[in-house]
Amino acid sequence: MAQTLKDKTVAVLATDGFEQVELTEPVKALRDEGATVRIVSPRTGQIQGWKHHDKGDRVDVDVALDQADANRFDALVLPGGVINPDALRLEPKAIDFIRSFVQSGKPIAAICHGPWTLIDAGGVRGKRMTSWPSLKTDLTNAGANWEDSEVVTDKGLVTSRKPDDLPAFCRKMIEEFAEGRHHGHRHAAE
Repeated sequence: MAQTLKDKTVAVLATDGFEQVELTEPVKALRDEGATVRIVSPRTGQIQGWKHHDKGDRVDVDVALDQADANRFDALVLPGGVINPDALRLEPKAIDFIRSFVQSGKPIAAICHGPWTLIDAGGVRGKRMTSWPSLKTDLTNAGANWEDSEVVTDKGLVTSRKPDDLPAFCRKMIEEFAEGRHHGHRHAAE
């Protein structure tokens, strides 16, 4: 394997209610490419995954959000699930953590409902994006150029709609994370 991300450390920001495969599949893909991956959460111990409407597996938290320093990470993953991003939007420290990636131009990959938090972090204005269809109006109202596509990339921001899009999402995520910072990303947030 190429190990294209062997020198990268990636944060996955999540809390209870994340869509299980939208966390586990990107984490597996990143680790397969050599990345160091850390689950960051406002909760400690474990967080509860979901498989659509049913409880899934619990996942260990590696770093409490209170202790997380965005400067120590090269990229950010925002998994979906309805509950997870909705809860994170109410956590000022979570929004500040995401905003740090937006403002520094570090790559971000968000799937399904994950892009919801990017609205609050100032990371969607002027960006081409996709998401779960129910977020279309929210993202459009926040200034994003929403499209119904399997995966959309825009200056280091990778977005996808749903679990079926994970193969394309993971490929583009790895590509963008390998490229590193995208300085045009910052200007869209200002």
